[in-house]
Amino acid sequence: MENLVDVTFLILVRLDTIDRLENILATTHFLLSGFDTNLFVSEYSSFNNSLLERLLDKNIRYVFQEDNDQILHRTKFLNQMTSFVETPFVAVWDSDVLISVNQIIKSVELLRNGEADFVYPYEKYFLDTSHILRRFYLQEKDFGFLERNSAKMKAMYLPCPLGGAFLANLRAYKDAGLENESLYGWGMEDGERYYRWTNHGYKIKRIPGPLFHLSHERGINSVFHNSDQQFYKQKEVVSVRRNKDASDSNSSDAQNIIY
Repeated sequence: MENLVDVTFLILVRLDTIDRLENILATTHFLLSGFDTNLFVSEYSSFNNSLLERLLDKNIRYVFQEDNDQILHRTKFLNQMTSFVETPFVAVWDSDVLISVNQIIKSVELLRNGEADFVYPYEKYFLDTSHILRRFYLQEKDFGFLERNSAKMKAMYLPCPLGGAFLANLRAYKDAGLENESLYGWGMEDGERYYRWTNHGYKIKRIPGPLFHLSHERGINSVFHNSDQQFYKQKEVVSVRRNKDASDSNSSDAQNIIY
């Protein structure tokens, strides 16, 4: 068990499919089996069936928030969760991603040593497991199996993925404005956030190695839900990106503004 008591992992979830429930149980089990740390799970739904609360490890801080909006306002709710964090470092974590223990440790070390304000605990490859490989992992809980079968997985959001997970110095995260609440629903918040950080000169690092995304069915909160919102969000991200330092103007990660 690695000591990460100075880190709080924030996991926001809406259980719109059984896949989501299985994935968040797998993700939280993985984190608690590798680290002595703080996990904060916040569930948003129109009613509380208490299922997730009963199934989660009792060492996890869990809250339920009633939300009757069909679209999950993720940026707003993440900001609310962050207001309760008391540790100096925070990890914003999707409910269905797994990253090696060593990559997470290296990320935290960069934050502790002041070498980074924000860290992506993976580098180039955001790998979707596929439903078949996901099912095997859920049965065996063998992280090495994912590593050995990474060549069979689909790499998403190339060439420079920005979603899934990041770790941050809490003070820097707050000073940078946290999440942009004008971005409503799924998509583009990851690109907007990254360009905003770079605009303000924050130290951003990446750790070599992949992120594994446990496949799931995609409902309305996993796709663009409205063309007008999509257009507005793209304008927001493009506006932020245009403010980047001219020295970064030829960056190859331009396409990441679309997710």
